[in-house]
Amino acid sequence: MNPTIEALAGQLAEVGRHCYERGWALGTSGNFSAVMRAEPLTLAITSSGVDKGLLEASQIVAIDAQGRVVHGTGRPSAEAMLHLAIVRSRNAGAVLHTHSVWSTILSEATADGDGSLTIEGLEMLKGLDGVQTHEHRERLPVVANTQDWTAATPRIEAMLRENPGAHGFLIRGHGLYTWGKDLAEAKQHIEILEFLFEVMGRKRGMTWPQ
Repeated sequence: MNPTIEALAGQLAEVGRHCYERGWALGTSGNFSAVMRAEPLTLAITSSGVDKGLLEASQIVAIDAQGRVVHGTGRPSAEAMLHLAIVRSRNAGAVLHTHSVWSTILSEATADGDGSLTIEGLEMLKGLDGVQTHEHRERLPVVANTQDWTAATPRIEAMLRENPGAHGFLIRGHGLYTWGKDLAEAKQHIEILEFLFEVMGRKRGMTWPQ
């Protein structure tokens, strides 16, 4: 049975407020989505420009596979096409995007030469889907920021194909995208990855690069 827009909207609003409270999506930053149905693809997603600390179910809209609003009156997130690309590429049930301090710093300051951030040797990695040991090596691609994510969608889809084991990716100077088979798993991935980012940043005594 497919979830209703009302049920998903309430859950997404709760996740948005949670991320605000943790400092991961302050002000109007961040966006969150969950799949209502796979055929035809319909996505519940946060409206653009809403304060995540005050996010309400009425500020969630439903869009089709082309990003057109099919339920609700708000304007979908400017990154809606990116959410749709991730859902298609990863068969995800939910996609979450945060703008935390540590994800922003690490995306700018610790990207490897090949455009990725690697995390390994930490117990909390086992909170990621399919990871069974702290010896896991998680490689998160780092991609360039843009103000036109519709045009950048093919680039993101190619990146996801090239990194099938990644549980998320960073946008340089911007923040984290992650996903899960459902909203609960995506929320867990946000919590795990944000924890790991803070550990890495604090261990390295990092400051904003000069």
